[in-house]
Amino acid sequence: MTEQSKIPLPEAGKGEGERKKSLFERVDDLFGFGGAPVPTELAQPPQKRGKKTAAPVLSAEVAKDTEHTFAEPGPAADLASDRSVQAKAAPIPAAPTPVEPAVTFAAKPQTLDRNHLRQQGLIEPGGKVTALLEEFRIVKREVLLAARTAQANGGGAKAQRVLICSPLPGEGKTFCAANLALAMAAEKDSEVVLVDADFAKPSILSTLGLAGGRGLMDALADPSLRVESFVLATDVPGLYVLPAGNQTNSDSEFLSSKRTAAVLDRLTQGAPNRLLIFDSPPALAASPAAELAKYVGQALVVARADLTGQSALEDALSLLSNCPDIKLLLNAAQYSPSGRRFGTYYGYGE
Repeated sequence: MTEQSKIPLPEAGKGEGERKKSLFERVDDLFGFGGAPVPTELAQPPQKRGKKTAAPVLSAEVAKDTEHTFAEPGPAADLASDRSVQAKAAPIPAAPTPVEPAVTFAAKPQTLDRNHLRQQGLIEPGGKVTALLEEFRIVKREVLLAARTAQANGGGAKAQRVLICSPLPGEGKTFCAANLALAMAAEKDSEVVLVDADFAKPSILSTLGLAGGRGLMDALADPSLRVESFVLATDVPGLYVLPAGNQTNSDSEFLSSKRTAAVLDRLTQGAPNRLLIFDSPPALAASPAAELAKYVGQALVVARADLTGQSALEDALSLLSNCPDIKLLLNAAQYSPSGRRFGTYYGYGE
């Protein structure tokens, strides 16, 4: 270590006014380092490139717009933007469903002979209320309800078609078909077309007392013919008749062709309140009944109380199984367990 005694002390006798040297100054005097000159002014630090300017002061509205403009997009911003675009975009309207023009029947009405209808045991349009009329009023209510329910469930044109059939000849199918059509024609908001589909033995025209002519089979056989041109109008409001047409040995083959659906569709095109009633051949005697069952929404199988056997009825129901709704109609029943006597309530009896 350096001996402290060798460090020279300040000379005695120096005036008190003289400044005492600091330790560093005494070391400098002793070793002769020489003091570095003290600058009178400190050097300014080097300036960065470009002058720093004061940030501009924006108003609240400008600052808000600037922030919105330069904000970085994120998931929330994108979602808000998408919603904004969707809200401003006008909805695209759905294409309107084309409305098919209604098919009408322009034939001049033929007069139904009321005396002839009574002789045939049929309902007299505008006549008195009878037991027969009341019975078919009940039947038509069930048929109309089923047709409207099928329409509401998307049954299409088939819902407007009703097949009247029987297992064997002589059980009253034509009688029931004609009376059901006459009863339905009395409805205030519907029309009915009675179609003679018994091509081998047509009988609707003779039953109603109408003149013959071309009909359904002609329209099926010739694509150039319009089926509506063969429909006969009557003087009974809402009642129309379509004859069977010319006879052919290929009636079943024509019915099974693709044209049948198009021909039948035209009869109800644009007319949702129009029903078709088909008087078909007996199911166990001719094949057209089974073919027609594919095109209808419901079928009424006529069973004669004193004639139709159970096995024949079961076989007929099996042949008509393509129809989704089959009902039984009992004809020529003489006894009612409930003792009902329709018609007498109105002051008439039969």
